[in-house]
Amino acid sequence: MTIPFPLKRMLALLGGALLAAAAQAAPVSDAELLAMMKTRVDIDHAGTGMVIGIIDAKGSHVLAYGSLSEGGAAVDADSVYEIGSITKVFTATILSDMALRGEVSLADPVARYLPAAAAPPAFGGRQITLLDLSSQVSGIPSIPSNLAPKDDDNPFADYTAPQLYEFVHGFTPSRAAGERYEYSNAGVGLLGHALTLRTGVDYETLVRQRITGTLGMNSTAVTLTPAMRQHLAIGYGMPGVVAANWDMPVLAGMGALRSSTADMLKFVGANMGLLKTPLYGAMQAAHQPRHTIEGRVGASVALGWHVLEQHGSHIVWHNGGTGGYRTYIGFDTSTQRGVVLMSNSHMGSDDIARRALNSAFPLIVPKPMSM
Repeated sequence: MTIPFPLKRMLALLGGALLAAAAQAAPVSDAELLAMMKTRVDIDHAGTGMVIGIIDAKGSHVLAYGSLSEGGAAVDADSVYEIGSITKVFTATILSDMALRGEVSLADPVARYLPAAAAPPAFGGRQITLLDLSSQVSGIPSIPSNLAPKDDDNPFADYTAPQLYEFVHGFTPSRAAGERYEYSNAGVGLLGHALTLRTGVDYETLVRQRITGTLGMNSTAVTLTPAMRQHLAIGYGMPGVVAANWDMPVLAGMGALRSSTADMLKFVGANMGLLKTPLYGAMQAAHQPRHTIEGRVGASVALGWHVLEQHGSHIVWHNGGTGGYRTYIGFDTSTQRGVVLMSNSHMGSDDIARRALNSAFPLIVPKPMSM
């Protein structure tokens, strides 16, 4: 199909997980981070504001620069952003928790939890498993071939379960699942959908029951609460052009969550073992590398997360983005330092987040995406 703008930049926005850069150095100072944030916002025109949260064994703190919108209130730890594909880590955490509880097995074919008419084809008899979907080796195309949104600015809002079933059942695999990493938004969207069918609750409820309720993350949800809406940063596509918020009722597991830096610091801290949680076992299991990523030095994929081993660091991370937001979370297991970055821009700032963990990572001058 012909993919309209903004769908042409879908892979870079919603699934930009392959943008990772190349003897560990110290992280940059707060003053240096603030200078980078100011440059990215004021000079590079990456939205109107940026928030970075840092967490380690000593505690956490937040750096903020800019505003929620042009002429709006200042951003802070409670500012809310669409986190895009970071949602996939929540889906993976739920999957890992369900597997540890014996509710599912990672080796289960996803077809077991779908209507018969939605069963994906098997290549050489190898069925697609829950593990394949979460670790990005399912072979399912990233964007459904039958996606035909009524509103290109909110591309998944009217995509239905019957359409998903038609797409998944009808695609032609080019190889067996499990053979090679290939990032798929739709694959993780399918996983999230299957988990809702298994549990009998919608994705937002599943996230609240399994993760956010446990961690006290009151500003993380699919549906904006009145308090979240009050703190919502306005997303921007091209500089000065407001981007619509995205809705994903059927494919929520791939990118539908909104959150704040304060909440995401709780999530990252829990993954690092800095905050006590009954989810710790499931989180640790999700961090284990499953497949290497061809052509990317030191890169591998875990359950939902990506892993980068460069410059003496072992970083467990994911980024995300929608039409007008770019976000990043990660932590370095070698230093026990974590980072959260939120921005209301079409332009990524993963490089700044990585330098917050290890100054050996280069700062990259971003190039605005174009049609």
